[in-house]
Amino acid sequence: MNGSKRLLILSSLFTALTAVGARIKIPLPFVSFTLQDFFVVLSGVLLGPLYGALSQITYLFLGLLGLPVFAEGGGIAYVLHPSFGYLVGFPFASLVAGLIVHRRPALTNSLPAVHWARLLGANVAALLAIFIPGLFYLWFALNFIVDKAVSFAAACNIGFLVFLPGSLVKMAALIWLYRVLQSRLAFFTQPAAVTPPYPAAKL
Repeated sequence: MNGSKRLLILSSLFTALTAVGARIKIPLPFVSFTLQDFFVVLSGVLLGPLYGALSQITYLFLGLLGLPVFAEGGGIAYVLHPSFGYLVGFPFASLVAGLIVHRRPALTNSLPAVHWARLLGANVAALLAIFIPGLFYLWFALNFIVDKAVSFAAACNIGFLVFLPGSLVKMAALIWLYRVLQSRLAFFTQPAAVTPPYPAAKL
């Protein structure tokens, strides 16, 4: 199986994992705490920007078609849900994480060796890509769709600060997981031996 087909299959796998992450949740008012963002960022850092973003575009498409893959169900009416802005950020989060981690072309048989600081930067940038549209849409939806007067500061509290400790834990877990996998998994990139392997990351 060539690299492109393999990455398409893995992209589909991360679509499914994101849906599974939506089922692992702690219900909270307006926006539930889930594992979706963990798999969103992981798709980008493992598959790269193109196939990572593709996995999340597919996820959004399936949910809007009506499959119950979102945390609170699915269907086109989900665009009116206060948490929909976070979902819109998923493809961008995967894209930016992949761009930061895979700055060099994927020409070797293993994941690129990446310094932990760059992995941290990829995680932070990806989370911003989720939370920025998510917060603005949450504020808009609560005030103009749900008709519940909420200040933007209050929206930040219920849509960001409450999730920050969990996001930091997931960020640390993702960095650790990538550094464990980078020398052990050869099937995330296209098989080619035109360049030497990436040098080991320095601490």
